[in-house]
Amino acid sequence: MNFGIDGKTALVFGAGGGLGGAIARSLAQEGARVVAADINLEAAQATAAAITAAGGTAEALAWDLADLASIDAHVAGIEARHGGIDILVNNTGGPPPTPAAGQDPALWEGSFRAMVLSVIAITDRVLPGMRARRWGRVVTSASSGVVAPIPNLGVSNALRASLVGWSKTLAREVARDGVTCNVVVPGRIATKRITFLDEQKAKREGRSTEEVSAESTSTIPAGRYGDPQEYADVVAFLASAKASYVTGSIVRVDGGLIQSI
Repeated sequence: MNFGIDGKTALVFGAGGGLGGAIARSLAQEGARVVAADINLEAAQATAAAITAAGGTAEALAWDLADLASIDAHVAGIEARHGGIDILVNNTGGPPPTPAAGQDPALWEGSFRAMVLSVIAITDRVLPGMRARRWGRVVTSASSGVVAPIPNLGVSNALRASLVGWSKTLAREVARDGVTCNVVVPGRIATKRITFLDEQKAKREGRSTEEVSAESTSTIPAGRYGDPQEYADVVAFLASAKASYVTGSIVRVDGGLIQSI
């Protein structure tokens, strides 16, 4: 299937990590020119190098999402080099695992700035160009916690859910301009973040990480954790020309984990 994004410019956040890196590679395989952004420049460079080695086009960019003042300069630089951003993949890191109650307001404020406000501000900055070209894709990676809150991820559950409401509202506002906005929800995908969460749960409960992972796997109908590439390919489809009539949606990539309809 030709995704119709050959030559399009894609800005992918968290591109030095498991999900973001896989998304960047998947988009590059479809012919997109990828800007791999991450707070860790070396990790972003590794992703860009892998894309280039495979015959794709990519550049690495150090970007701290909590630094809102840097947004305009970063985007202006990308626009100057590539003529505009056609595909925006909002993929942020997560806060530490905590209960919802009793958290320091500074944690809420800092996490909101890095996980929510940054996404909204960056999207607002690239939307005028998308609307002017009458083509654009905004894909926001969230968490299964926005559908079924995950115990001990209180901050993540709350803040990522706010992005769902924002994305749905925005989708209606820009649909006539050829811009789609969708949220993708990962279940248990085999990344360093999931390993970290399993380790933290094991530590809290005095169990082995292997026991916690096995218990988690038993709740997934597919019987395994997902591969980052499986997630990335769904994101790539939503970013494609083929998905032009899919907007305002929440797409689950969870192996059947979430039990609600």
